[in-house]
Amino acid sequence: MTSAPLPDAGSNWVDRHAPEGLKPWLKLGRFDRPIGIWLLLLPGWQGIALALGQYRAVPGWYETWLVFGFGVGACLMRAAGCAFNDIVDRDIDAQVARTAMRPIPSGRISVKQAWAFVVGCSLISLLILLTLNLTAVLLGIGSLALVAAYPFMKRITWWPQAWLGLTFNWGALMGFAAAHVWISAWPVPIAVSAPVHPIIALLVPAILLYLGGVFWTLGYDTIYALQDIEDDAMVGVKSSARRLGGNVRGGVGVFYGLAVLFAGLAGAFAGLGLLFWIGLAAYALHLIWQITRIKADDGALALRLFRSNREAGFVLLIAIILGAVWPM
Repeated sequence: MTSAPLPDAGSNWVDRHAPEGLKPWLKLGRFDRPIGIWLLLLPGWQGIALALGQYRAVPGWYETWLVFGFGVGACLMRAAGCAFNDIVDRDIDAQVARTAMRPIPSGRISVKQAWAFVVGCSLISLLILLTLNLTAVLLGIGSLALVAAYPFMKRITWWPQAWLGLTFNWGALMGFAAAHVWISAWPVPIAVSAPVHPIIALLVPAILLYLGGVFWTLGYDTIYALQDIEDDAMVGVKSSARRLGGNVRGGVGVFYGLAVLFAGLAGAFAGLGLLFWIGLAAYALHLIWQITRIKADDGALALRLFRSNREAGFVLLIAIILGAVWPM
């Protein structure tokens, strides 16, 4: 049985070059659609850059490992999360045109095989996690509750995209904690008489960056959900796109506005320089461009706008790096 390209995958390396026997597994992990890897990875890299910018550190071998390790970890955890999501949603996916030919609902991979895939990816990710400091390890373990709950959110709330934001941007907290020399030190060299716990005090810029990422994801995944409005309504799946209805452009505008606001506050608390603010303006312009293009009845356009958020995330990452390197 030859594997055909999935509807929202477009032209991709898996369908063009991967051995036929590996294609279902690669598609189970969404490696034919790497945009999700970037959207999971970029907040982690942003958190690493923000930490280095806050205490003006010069990256060394450990920071280089963090960049690489977060990259591999994002690939594996996104794959595990997608497979788990497909296990939970297999009956719904079979009724939706865009997802009916995914490996599990199409019968190319069994549920038991998919569970083995989830466990394998998770164990390798755990080995990477254990190379980080204690705070980052605890944050990584804490993220599992978010990942496990996400597939069920579309059944109980109109805002599953918000939960995805909480999940996908957790790497901002982990990257910041893993890279921050003061958080890596133990005990933390801040007076215990501080009004809040010293770890929390140090994490303030990361928390603000995280909140900005949550609203960014809420915006771009609302755009993504425009593709499935009719099918979601038919099978009873909830989404922010369905909830907003004709106000989807305004809703995404509010989400993106808050994303820029919190990113700016993160840069301010971290003491980033002028170039950060110039980059933040470019980030805001990219998001405004997306808002002006939204058409609720154009699924193909929605997919293109969604994918453009890789570039938006890189713009913010570069802004943070420039603001850290030239703190003027």
